Amino acid sequence: MAAGTLYTYPENWRAFKALIAAQYSGAQVRVLSAPPHFHFGQTNRTPEFLRKFPAGKVPAFEGDDGFCVFESNAIAYYVSNEELRGSTPESAAQVVQWVSFADSDIVPPASTWVFPTLGIMHHNKQATENAKEEVKRILGLLDAHLKTRTFLVLEPSFRQAFPNTNRWFLTCINQPQFDAKKFAESQPKKDTPRKEKGSREEKQKPQAERKEEKKAAAPASEEEMDECEQALAAEPKAKDPFAHLPKSTFVLDEFKRKYSNEDTLSVALPYFWEHFDKDGWSLWYAEYRFPEELTQTFMSCNLITGMFQRLDKLRKNAFASVILFGTNNSSSISGIWVFRGQELAFPLSPDWQVDYESYTWRKLDPSSEETQTLVREYFAWEGAFQHVGKAFNQGKVFK
Repeated sequence: MAAGTLYTYPENWRAFKALIAAQYSGAQVRVLSAPPHFHFGQTNRTPEFLRKFPAGKVPAFEGDDGFCVFESNAIAYYVSNEELRGSTPESAAQVVQWVSFADSDIVPPASTWVFPTLGIMHHNKQATENAKEEVKRILGLLDAHLKTRTFLVLEPSFRQAFPNTNRWFLTCINQPQFDAKKFAESQPKKDTPRKEKGSREEKQKPQAERKEEKKAAAPASEEEMDECEQALAAEPKAKDPFAHLPKSTFVLDEFKRKYSNEDTLSVALPYFWEHFDKDGWSLWYAEYRFPEELTQTFMSCNLITGMFQRLDKLRKNAFASVILFGTNNSSSISGIWVFRGQELAFPLSPDWQVDYESYTWRKLDPSSEETQTLVREYFAWEGAFQHVGKAFNQGKVFK
């Protein structure tokens, strides 16, 4: 039975294949995905790592016996068992067939469709529409042949055309080797029709009668949920990492309203410093670790917006102003973050562990002159920015 270490970065979907295979086979796989043991972009570029894995790619697997292998499909194959690989030449060939089919036929159009929403790729309307049609075609093949459930983020109306695909996926995520919360698709909320103004007859109904009608109608929404949505709804709610903190006098939402609707320098900033609770909140300076990898400014900007989009669950406990400085092939990213509590927020919840390891983080002293200057410049998007050495390009706000 295989045993060893899997090097990857947090939430790498390609690594999930190997981890799920190991759950079925019983292989003992340790995961190194965070500092100080593994820092993506640094550890995988060291001479020691490159001696084992010349391509420097992750996921990468190092066996306890010294055997090294990279590429997610190869790792999944190695840590699996005969049941997963196929016990006959024919079944083994079919396993390889469908794994290859996923990589060559499903991943490319799915990536073209999904990646722009994550800020990883630039959005192209025609390419996205073509990708959607290709995904429909592929899912039709899977639905007819495999009786599987989709692992793409799809609208309920889109999924209804593939009942067999849906049924198989439910079987998968209910296996003990799968973590439904981590591996199930995140379904968008159903579109709810805009409320129409009540008719005169409706308004004339007694209030008690209207309440009874609402109560009778309430269960319908749950009945309309498809099986996947019901499975996700049954997942226990994540604990609030800040629940133990005493109530703060600083109301972040009120500051956000001031920042969005009033002048930054004359209204929002004075409000911020007047009400900021240094015991209940903290200030952090963040700087992107790999400026040499930033090329086109629109792509660099997508890195920021993509991170923000995936941190939606952190919004009520954080605020940030992040700026892109410089020009094409000579730029940098840095910003000021406000977090609830005194710790860096990202490691406190699996839902928040998004891209933060690509930045260096420095906690700021709210009373220092340096912090006052940084907050003013980053919140207002104007100033000398002497520590940067590049001109302001554009800014993004997380609120």
